[in-house]
Amino acid sequence: MTLPSAVRESCATGWVGGTTAPYACDDHAMSSGTLVLAATPIGRVEDAPPRLATELVAADVIAAEDTRRLRRLTQDLGVETTARVLSYFEGNESGRTPQLLEALLAGQRVLLVTDAGMPSVSDPGYRLVAAAVAHDVHVTAVPGPSAVLTALAVSGLPVDRFCFEGFLPRKAGERSRRLAALATEERTMVFFEAPHRTHAVLAAFAEAFGGDRPAAVCRELTKTYEEVVRGPLSDLVTWAEGEVRGEITLVVQGAPGGATVEADPAVWRDLVAEIEAEGVTRKDAILEVARRAGVPKREVYDAVHKV
Repeated sequence: MTLPSAVRESCATGWVGGTTAPYACDDHAMSSGTLVLAATPIGRVEDAPPRLATELVAADVIAAEDTRRLRRLTQDLGVETTARVLSYFEGNESGRTPQLLEALLAGQRVLLVTDAGMPSVSDPGYRLVAAAVAHDVHVTAVPGPSAVLTALAVSGLPVDRFCFEGFLPRKAGERSRRLAALATEERTMVFFEAPHRTHAVLAAFAEAFGGDRPAAVCRELTKTYEEVVRGPLSDLVTWAEGEVRGEITLVVQGAPGGATVEADPAVWRDLVAEIEAEGVTRKDAILEVARRAGVPKREVYDAVHKV
């Protein structure tokens, strides 16, 4: 698929000759180039937005997270591109951004694609967007597949308010601190995680949020072996004890709204003692009081142990 000369010429006006639909080259900053962030399929190539093929053909430069995947994508879509192709991934993002910005300032159309989903969302792109904005370059997007929104939609958890937390820190201590800060987050939370760390992260969720917190593990979304496992975190920890494979997105329900225990360390100590008297371990009692009080468990722990 290649653009006829009339289409390329139409980029100056933003309209394909004789048609009533605006073409993808409709820019609002013709004095400089345009940066286009294009979503790519997260599983099935049939889910690619129709405009993606058009932009692949129209681009002067394509910045791709993985150039091999880009070649496979163009083949699957049946398009040919004459664009200059540059790799743009985490390891070279800082160094490559000035080169791409130079192309934009020279009036070129730069298309940014990542391996799956929307660039900049836990993928390369933010630095280039920020640089383009700082230089008044027009930035636009081709909307499309998103693992974040897909997982949220199929999770069965509240979707009216949510936040995306990306990948958690790999080190256990840093991860625990991040989760402690999220213990009182009332919005549904979405995370990305590597399959080999899924069990450890779910266990950390259960410790920080409580084993009864509803959650969902979304695996291989839109692909042949798509699987969504829903349940309390304690059950999901057990499920993940076996080998976990594929692309993983985790969705966790937010904390209950409103504290049910007053913010008084003395009250927390007494309540922990009451719960322990019922046969619950101190660790679980502290977690329960923290949940009711709407505070990180470390604060309740300190109230109990640092009298």
